[in-house]
Amino acid sequence: MPAEITVLGASGATGLELTRQALARGHTVVALARNPQRIAVPDSPRLIRVAADVRDADGMAAALRGRATVVSALGVAKGDKPGALTAGARAVAAAAPERIVWLGAFGTGRSARAAGLLTRTLLRLLGDLDDKVTAEEIIHRAGGTIFHAGPLSDGPLSADYRTTGVDGVARRLFPARISRATVAAAMLDEAESPAHRFGIAVPLSR
Repeated sequence: MPAEITVLGASGATGLELTRQALARGHTVVALARNPQRIAVPDSPRLIRVAADVRDADGMAAALRGRATVVSALGVAKGDKPGALTAGARAVAAAAPERIVWLGAFGTGRSARAAGLLTRTLLRLLGDLDDKVTAEEIIHRAGGTIFHAGPLSDGPLSADYRTTGVDGVARRLFPARISRATVAAAMLDEAESPAHRFGIAVPLSR
């Protein structure tokens, strides 16, 4: 059933996929970004562009007030100061929406053990790991679902995807790649019909 979905980080690659697909499903989308003009999707009566910076607590509170479902593809842009993810998570948790779906990376936080030592080491070398883990713990305490995806590609939506818990992921040297389109579809499925609340959800292409 169509509803209102708020997309955090809507101008990023995965955020744009979330916005496009949510509109295609008939939802009204409140698309948040520091620069709403960078949300590169066609205008629609069901698309509301909102300027919001996660480091502006008052601005985020206003943007998120009364929002029932928040789906986050928030990332860290080159040159950003540490703490952006944690700031975003705190803003979302403070707004207390009914449903939160948050995008993370497989091998961080609660999926670290399943990913193995090599993946954990690489993620730490890439930086921002502490920020990711702290943000996810905030979202967990707020009752949200954390999506832990493998490396993202710009490929098409998988015709046959599924979402599982961490225990349902086969052990590999590296996590399997998955398209942003597929991750976005799986996150929207969760927003529409929660199946992994308070847990880790892993989207997989069959």
